[in-house]
Amino acid sequence: MKLRFEEKSDISAKDPCVVIQAERLSDQAREVMDYLEQFSVVNQVVIPIKTDDHLVMVKIDDIILAEIDKNVLTIYTVNNTYTMRETLTNFQHRINRRSFLQISRHAVMNIDHLESLSDSFSGNMMAKMTGGVKSSVSRKYVKSLMDYLGV
Repeated sequence: MKLRFEEKSDISAKDPCVVIQAERLSDQAREVMDYLEQFSVVNQVVIPIKTDDHLVMVKIDDIILAEIDKNVLTIYTVNNTYTMRETLTNFQHRINRRSFLQISRHAVMNIDHLESLSDSFSGNMMAKMTGGVKSSVSRKYVKSLMDYLGV
């Protein structure tokens, strides 16, 4: 793969244009495009959390864990816990960060807040995070978590 930079005065520094040229749209080209697409949202620093009676702006980096139970999403942050009505899938799309990993059908964890992992029942693991927040890592998601951690 060859890389080069071209300076163009008619393109804004805040909204650069990236062009990928190849003989055909290969898997490698798709991977590069998917990777670069993440950076269009990475600049988002805060996310609005709508609770029953107010709207709170929360720093994405402060979010420790989000878990769903009976259509209620609970978001654990460094300073507070918020509950709202939103699907876990929609929440994941809104945050769109690589540091958030799905650890069960019901939970997404910010890996930057992971403090320790310990064995639990039936191949599951228990994740301990910032502020004493704990959540079970389903055995279905243990391998992807370990791969992400490089273990």
